[in-house]
Amino acid sequence: MIVEKASGKPFGQFLQERIFTPLKMKNTLAYEQGQNEIPHRAYGHSRKDDTWHETDQSPTSAVLGDGGIYSSIGDLAKWDRALREHTLLSQADMQPALTPVQPTEVPAKLPDGSTVSYGFGWFLDPYQGHNRMSHDGGTMGFRTTIQRFPDDKLTIIVLATRTDIDPEELALKVAGLYLGQKQRRDGSDDARVRMEKSKCRGKQGFASTSAF
Repeated sequence: MIVEKASGKPFGQFLQERIFTPLKMKNTLAYEQGQNEIPHRAYGHSRKDDTWHETDQSPTSAVLGDGGIYSSIGDLAKWDRALREHTLLSQADMQPALTPVQPTEVPAKLPDGSTVSYGFGWFLDPYQGHNRMSHDGGTMGFRTTIQRFPDDKLTIIVLATRTDIDPEELALKVAGLYLGQKQRRDGSDDARVRMEKSKCRGKQGFASTSAF
């Protein structure tokens, strides 16, 4: 409603003109029943009484801006790249999304008791010492997550069409493998640099001694 009031355009049209078309996200749209169709549509699946049932959006879960946006992994990669390279939003425009909101009263807490660090649309808690911005999603038969590690230039997106999948758990397993390998590789590079510096210091000492 805020976007529609500020732009004077329907929300779906605004998204199409300002985000989807410029980024060539050809498989992404804001679904509005009776107004457009979703090609190659995936349906969610929910398990009930040991049987899987194809489940779809409900009138309340398909509101635009929440469950009503359909996309693909390829298109979401384009969106992620635009955020990373600041072709969609400038670095200054992006900063409020990366600045934790400070509640006026007591800090918000997660179920495990930890404090919520949340910007404009992104959870901002680090993972294994790496800066992270992330968000999960879930609706009728669908489970999703996006885990972005901006300093490591790593983004993991999981789109699941069944309710027994934990996308965040899967994504963080991938992140752990990648970040662990990166850390070991960087550690090896650091060790190599230290060895090279040590060799240089040895050569400088030898040259200095021979100069006498």
